[in-house]
Amino acid sequence: MKEFFLKWYHYNAWANTRVLAALKEQQVTDDKILSLLSHVLSAQLIWLHRIVVLPMPEYELWKQYPIDQLLNMSEEASKRWLKYIEEHESFDVLLRYHNYIGHSYENKVENIMIHIVNHGTYHRGQIALLMRERGYEPVNTDFITYDRVMSGQLKV
Repeated sequence: MKEFFLKWYHYNAWANTRVLAALKEQQVTDDKILSLLSHVLSAQLIWLHRIVVLPMPEYELWKQYPIDQLLNMSEEASKRWLKYIEEHESFDVLLRYHNYIGHSYENKVENIMIHIVNHGTYHRGQIALLMRERGYEPVNTDFITYDRVMSGQLKV
């Protein structure tokens, strides 16, 4: 499972970096687009803090952050998640936690980790649609594209 998560989180970092580069290059300032990406990156850090039992990060789940801060958040989330995965052998652990509105839940860490990348993929799809609707050019962040790039079959 560790190898799966390493690949999964390297993909997630790659996809976030591609979206951020496209937003910066095209000087996207659209509130909805930036809010969605802010949400994705905040959630990635909030979940990590829950899992490693740290105080919640300063990032708010539904606050919009400027592109330069999003770049820093993305780099921080990627590095910290990959470090967490490298340092652990098993993710089959039950986590009891409260969500951002205070409801109690318990889920296995491995399921949360799958959710986090899937959540990012979902919102990156929304961002791509919004970019196209607003006259910007979205980037391909499909997992299969990542796999082709990493195997040398494709240059992007």
